[in-house]
Amino acid sequence: MALSHEAQSTRHKARVLIIAGSDSGGGAGIQGDIKTVTCLGGYAATAITALTAQNTQGVFGIHEIPEAFIRQQIAAVLDDIGADAIKTGMLHRASVIETVASCIASAQRPLVLDPVMFAKGGAALLQPDAVATLKERLIPLAALVTPNIPEAEHLSGLSVRTADDMQHAAERILALGCTAVLIKGGHLEGDTVSDLLVTEDSSELFTQPRLDTIHTHGTGCALASAIATGLAQGLSLSAAVKRGRAYVRKAIEQAPGLGKGHGPLWHGHTING
Repeated sequence: MALSHEAQSTRHKARVLIIAGSDSGGGAGIQGDIKTVTCLGGYAATAITALTAQNTQGVFGIHEIPEAFIRQQIAAVLDDIGADAIKTGMLHRASVIETVASCIASAQRPLVLDPVMFAKGGAALLQPDAVATLKERLIPLAALVTPNIPEAEHLSGLSVRTADDMQHAAERILALGCTAVLIKGGHLEGDTVSDLLVTEDSSELFTQPRLDTIHTHGTGCALASAIATGLAQGLSLSAAVKRGRAYVRKAIEQAPGLGKGHGPLWHGHTING
């Protein structure tokens, strides 16, 4: 017997709407996000903000998507399929950020905001004048913001060199109106990588030994998407971060070694817990 529509609706996979740019190399961006959400048992839908020509060696071109079409993609997904969480990645100019913010401002769904500013090879993926718009329009809507060290410095206006610096920068970003901040410490030196999760009431430090590899393209995208999937599945923020970090670490450990530069992760693995 076929399930009724109501019965089917209670059995759906956790739905994650990803609003981000496309990576032609498949390691980061929309492609990496879809792989991550799928491997963690969620259902990924997308609104593409830009097309990039890139590989493991860099970004060679960006083709911008008109704001009206970005808006149409978001509406098409939310009006029909729906979403249990939203994840944003590359939003490369102020007008795109404004469009996305206006589309999701009233959405009663957790937003995981990955403030993508630079590609792994150093190419700028966010126009300088868009940072203020990101702070004013989108960060206040976020359940979690996930900057790496350079991004945290840009958003906070502080230099970040130590764990104490990470705390101060997170508090400065938290003051912009988001619910939580996860500063990723991979850019800091040392044999241990520490990520710091800060909310208004608590701080939690996650640490693990550093992996000696250049195959880390897409780690930030994968982590944010993994956390968004966890939130969509009903995990607490701390549990979603913990599982997301474990997923990304295994994906780095199993990286296929593709390309001549910063190679992609291996997203196609499963993880318990």
